[in-house]
Amino acid sequence: MTRRFTLPQLKKYDITQKVIEALADAESRTVLFSVIKKGKTAAEIATKYKIPLSSVYKKLTDLENLSLVHVERWMISDNGRKFKVYRSRIKRADISIKKPEPVLSLAPNQ
Repeated sequence: MTRRFTLPQLKKYDITQKVIEALADAESRTVLFSVIKKGKTAAEIATKYKIPLSSVYKKLTDLENLSLVHVERWMISDNGRKFKVYRSRIKRADISIKKPEPVLSLAPNQ
């Protein structure tokens, strides 16, 4: 017997749906847009946009899992602490609403 999935279960594994949800979230968009032109650390993003550091780390992790951002390089502070510098993998996202599913088009960031 074949198992049938419900719509919420299917959406859980739908990468296009997850990317659209990330782009719809204001904090995720702010974090993503802040690292298009130049890589930044989570602390730099949190300070500049007044977002709690824990939220920035959560958004960066989510965006990294969706392959929308990557670690551009590591920095080491004077006291030896390591910091990731994040950079966006995309510079533009276009979403077209078509039946039966939306179409997502991503332009690479170079």
